[in-house]
Amino acid sequence: MWLLLTMASLISVLGTTHGFFGKLNPESPEATMNISQMITYWGYPNEEYEVVTEDGYILEVNRIPYGKKNSGNTDAGYDVWLGNSRGNTWARRNLYYSPDSVEFWAFSFDEMAKYDLPATIDFIVNKTGQKQLHYVGHSQGTTIGFIAFSTNPSLAKRIKTFYALAPVATVKYTKSLINKLRFVPEFLFKIIFGNKMFFPHNFFDQFLATEVCSRQTLNLLCSNALFIICGFDSKNFNTSRLDVYVSHNPAGTSVQNMLHWSQAVKSGKFQAYDWGSPVQNRMHYNQSQPPYYNVTAMTVPIAVWSGGEDLLADPQDVGLLLPKLSNLIYHKEIPFYNHLDFIWAMDAPQEVYNEIVSMISEDEK
Repeated sequence: MWLLLTMASLISVLGTTHGFFGKLNPESPEATMNISQMITYWGYPNEEYEVVTEDGYILEVNRIPYGKKNSGNTDAGYDVWLGNSRGNTWARRNLYYSPDSVEFWAFSFDEMAKYDLPATIDFIVNKTGQKQLHYVGHSQGTTIGFIAFSTNPSLAKRIKTFYALAPVATVKYTKSLINKLRFVPEFLFKIIFGNKMFFPHNFFDQFLATEVCSRQTLNLLCSNALFIICGFDSKNFNTSRLDVYVSHNPAGTSVQNMLHWSQAVKSGKFQAYDWGSPVQNRMHYNQSQPPYYNVTAMTVPIAVWSGGEDLLADPQDVGLLLPKLSNLIYHKEIPFYNHLDFIWAMDAPQEVYNEIVSMISEDEK
């Protein structure tokens, strides 16, 4: 990462006219678009809504109500909803707290599962009149699904099938950079990262996307920096879209959320956030230790796709998870997939998406 920062600084000093780092590729218009603009850019209908959680967070939610017109047989045409979790670029408002306040950022994936996912699902059900939905989650999206559907039975009844991509529960064996955070004492963690936003998407990210990563000879350098946490599959990655990915990722989360993941690496357990003392834990949980999440209690039918080269959702952790899923209906390990291949790999439609659509179609008969 320091090498990347140095290179970016050099470009800033030398300017963009010297051509020292290669020809500047045309910037994709999607690099500066919001979600609604990107959806319509690709010819899909878009609707945008605001979901307000029980504790006041305002989440932007996008809907693609049907497929492209005149798309023939290449478009499945389902009613697709895209949710957001508090703290990211599209969910950074609250009825009571400013995002400049510490209070706004006092959350982790616990609250995403307790408030964000239920509020979003309730909104969709009320809007569409559908009794059940199909839930597709990737990475932390699976984490909050595991928690919500195992602790909230009424919510679980609204899910017909859970499709989990690169599932994350325990992170005991993770080889990701997140593994290194466990060596940082919690008091030092907050000194280093503060107590608000972690990894914000800001002007520097935009600069990397438009001035650095769009230069042909620096594509691999940017890729390595972007994917250092999750791994990088150069053979299965469309480098022409690198400026789009860097422009929108990472989208930001709270320091508390990252501290929660650090705690999970240390403990090797799937449990709620540890507030730091028995007294504080009792205030939040009525017990001195954070409660464990019992994935076995989740009865929602679940299909899982995992990667053999996944640094974050390590195959050993996935191996521990699978026997606990009481209603596992399908599992596919893709030996050469890493964590981000499930959303960005060029062959993801063939390896994953087409199977999901087929399963949904079969389920709806």
